[in-house]
Order: sequence, then C-alpha cells, then structure tokens
Amino acid sequence: MTNTELVLNMLAEVAATDISVVHEPQGFAESAAVAKEGAKTAKAARQQLEKSTGRPVVSSMNAKNLGQITLDELSAEKKDEK
Repeated sequence: MTNTELVLNMLAEVAATDISVVHEPQGFAESAAVAKEGAKTAKAARQQLEKSTGRPVVSSMNAKNLGQITLDELSAEKKDEK
C-alpha cells in the first residue's frame, strides 16, 4: 500500500464521517449508504489523479511494505542531496 493509497483511504473515511454528520443515518442500511458515498468521493479523486499522472494509483503492495518504502525513499533522497 502506497502513501497515495493510504491518503485516499483516509479521504473515504473522512468523507463518510462528514456525510454522516450531515445526514445522521439511522440503522445499518443508511450507514452503509453513507459509507458508499464516502467511497465515491475517494474513487473520484483516484480517477482524477490517475488521469492527471497517467499511472495507476492502486498497487499490489500491502501496509507492511509502507515503512520500507518510506525508508527507501528517504535513503534515495539523502543520496541525491550528496
């Protein structure tokens, strides 16, 4: 899972929370509908980013790899600075 994937996941959660505050869903069915609306928000952002970059956002990596990616990126940046 990349940083972008994590951010899009957080966007879906925050959007669902904000929608929930406004619509005050009652019960599972209404809450599920709110969650789907939050997911639509993140999906639209993902699709726009993919269109802008020409690259897919979704990767085959999982969250366990994220720490290593960040360390690898930092190491590469330090090498570039030298």
